[in-house]
Amino acid sequence: MQKVVISGTGLYTPPNSISNDELVVSFNAWAERFNQENAEAIAAGELAPAPLSSSEFIEKASGIKSRHVVNKSGILDIDRMVPDIPERSNDEWSILCEMSVKAATEALERAGRTAADIDGVIVACSNLQRAYPAIAVEVQAALGIQGFGFDMNVACSSATFGIQAAANTVSTGQARAVLMVNPEICTGHMNFRDRDSHFIFGDACTAVIVERAEDAVSEHQFEIVGTKLLTQFSNNIRNNFGFLNRADESGIGQPDKLFVQEGRKVFREVCPMVAELIGKHLEELKLSVADVSRFWLHQANLNMNMLIARKLLGRDPDLEKEAPVVLDEYANTSSAGSIIAFHKYQDDLPSGSHGVICSFGAGYSIGSVIVRKR
Repeated sequence: MQKVVISGTGLYTPPNSISNDELVVSFNAWAERFNQENAEAIAAGELAPAPLSSSEFIEKASGIKSRHVVNKSGILDIDRMVPDIPERSNDEWSILCEMSVKAATEALERAGRTAADIDGVIVACSNLQRAYPAIAVEVQAALGIQGFGFDMNVACSSATFGIQAAANTVSTGQARAVLMVNPEICTGHMNFRDRDSHFIFGDACTAVIVERAEDAVSEHQFEIVGTKLLTQFSNNIRNNFGFLNRADESGIGQPDKLFVQEGRKVFREVCPMVAELIGKHLEELKLSVADVSRFWLHQANLNMNMLIARKLLGRDPDLEKEAPVVLDEYANTSSAGSIIAFHKYQDDLPSGSHGVICSFGAGYSIGSVIVRKR
């Protein structure tokens, strides 16, 4: 079994950003129009009025201040409130492929590698734009990588599960190095007319190079000390969109064909599960919480991250040094979130430092990757 390292990370950030204030202006304009148009039904108790949103509500509930998006105009247009992303012909690279290539290019550069050094591609994300051919195989072709590629989906935990899959592939000698990418256009499955969730998501793509430690030449190497995965079925986060929707027309366009969640239940149930899994994982590797210099947690909700870190540390974390936050700028980018935090907050750690990359979300699914700076 080969020792394995993460030797490079990359990040693609879409050029457009939407602030809470901009999002609220759009949402409230739609809500007020909805209430006016349905005033009689609302007065008769036949229809619930659309509640108004506010920037203060959003930041208090989530810690989110803005989000980067692939398309801004379509989201803020109250007659649309869906990103405007034109379909591309089959002769063009898909948008997920394009995002993946941009993030992968930076990851390869940081790893000191080229496409010729990579033997496999894993695209791990919450929402794939088509069933087949695999986006990973398209990314492989776009980058000129020889070998194999496959897609995988474990919702918000896709990146940590993808790292484990890549690490296993490299450690067993099936590949010298694997590129794992997380193209997330989360705004595509967001209901921008739901007050309780219209602010949650943003778009981004991250990339990770996993390779044999003995081959690595990067200045940014983190040995993968161990991985631990957990899934437990729950309907509290769900998206029922799929190819069978067309087989029952009554479901087309219903809210459950987009992201839906029972937020309070998720908070109450997931946080202790995450803290327990990380604690057990450290114990199995004969490490203590005190041995961990940094926690790169899933960027879904600031309150969740604070509670998880508090359960582990026994106190509030230092958000700059111990549990860095990027969701204030990026919002929830599903599987990309913990990798964005890792990418942006790793270079200052001294050699020998331990860190935990942890993601959690629908499934429920939780992934923990413990690393040591070389």
